[in-house]
Amino acid sequence: MAGRLSLPEVDLSCPICCEIFKHPVVLKCSHSFCGPCLEEYWTHSHDRDCPLCRQKCLDDPVPSLTLKNLCDLCVEESEGVEENIEDLYCNPGEMCPLHGEKLKLFCLVDDEPICVVCHTSRKHKQHDCCPSFEAVVDVKEKMKSALIALQGKKDAFDKMKKNYEDTIEYIQVQAQFVERRIHEEFEKLHSFLRVEEEARMEALKMEEDQRSQAMLQKIEDISRDIASVSEPIRVLEEGLALEGISVLHKSKKTLARASCTVEDPIMAPGALIEVSKHVGSLAFHVWEKMHKIVSYTPVTLDPNTAAPWLSLSDDLTSVCDGDERQKLPDNPERYDPDTGVLGCESFTSGKHVWDVRVGDNTAWVVGVAKASIKRKETVSSVLKNGYLCVYFYRKMYFAGTSPLTRLSMKKNPQKVRVHLDCDKGRVSFSDPVENTHIYTFKHAITERVYPYFWVRCQHCPLTVEPLEVSVKPVEYC
Repeated sequence: MAGRLSLPEVDLSCPICCEIFKHPVVLKCSHSFCGPCLEEYWTHSHDRDCPLCRQKCLDDPVPSLTLKNLCDLCVEESEGVEENIEDLYCNPGEMCPLHGEKLKLFCLVDDEPICVVCHTSRKHKQHDCCPSFEAVVDVKEKMKSALIALQGKKDAFDKMKKNYEDTIEYIQVQAQFVERRIHEEFEKLHSFLRVEEEARMEALKMEEDQRSQAMLQKIEDISRDIASVSEPIRVLEEGLALEGISVLHKSKKTLARASCTVEDPIMAPGALIEVSKHVGSLAFHVWEKMHKIVSYTPVTLDPNTAAPWLSLSDDLTSVCDGDERQKLPDNPERYDPDTGVLGCESFTSGKHVWDVRVGDNTAWVVGVAKASIKRKETVSSVLKNGYLCVYFYRKMYFAGTSPLTRLSMKKNPQKVRVHLDCDKGRVSFSDPVENTHIYTFKHAITERVYPYFWVRCQHCPLTVEPLEVSVKPVEYC
């Protein structure tokens, strides 16, 4: 590269990088170098010596102001020559098509490059202008901003596409889970029906055998009775076969032998199978018996709202905190990062009651949440944030008012009953075991509310208690 430089430029070139000096420094041996080049050389060589004469340099290099001024002047002259060359060999696109001058200005009003003559013309005379190189910088800044915005939007689309792809996979996982649960529940019902059918068929067979055996015994008894009357019949038939006076001589003996004390046969009642007992309202009686194996909970947890840290039971009635984050779609309904979950059914009217077993859970919140609550950020479970709840944390009980209301409990409840009365605008909490009142919110229900659960305990879940189910026919008075 040094061979391509003119003589003055060679004298002003660094022996290390062969370029015009940048921040020149001079050593005690009078040799000059670029400050950064010398520092880099010493870093790699691990010795403080002159790169040219190898003389040890104990003193720090001294900046050379004179050499710097000469280098700056040389650079300015070179740039001036380059600018003149550029003017001579200017791109046609940089020339004004009207005046043949270089487009050195930019009209801010008409948003177009112009030359100096254009600026004095009638069309642009009163317009604000700036140098074209400044306009280029401004335009590039705008383009950079637009590029950053579009790149951010593209990244958002890419992220959402990945989320959709993950959602498809998770939908398949959900379908497999639901299919398994449906199969298990119906298999339980099928098993019950099979056992019930076998029991009823066994009862029918037993009654058939009993009644058939009773009839066989009756046949055996009546066969003996038939045998008992057969002999007198034979004697009487022989007597009737006699003629004349001999009938009279033997009549007394014949009539005596023909006497029979066997009672007339009577068909005993209840001989047939009680068909009505077996088939009368059969489906109802099976259904009535089936309710003993059927469980009903007034609140079912919605897994699509559960935070990724939570673990729900297969029957969606209990929830506890987990030790690792699950890979779940970031759908709008889901709590994240807060560890909450909602019930699947919302309420706007009527009365609704459910019991939650809290047991020995060390950190829980139970109550209702409005549909408008924020699910993608951690917020306090208090009334001003859309929650009507009581909670247990750090061995203390609170009502979610603003500010919080400390609750005094004589005994830690094992169950908490939530009583929602939408029409009266009340949410009451009580201990159903001890039959004690905990707290009541008086707040108008103006939008949909969902059962709400929050948990930070891995050892003891929150569980919605099932209700007792009964099947009874309607009675008319």
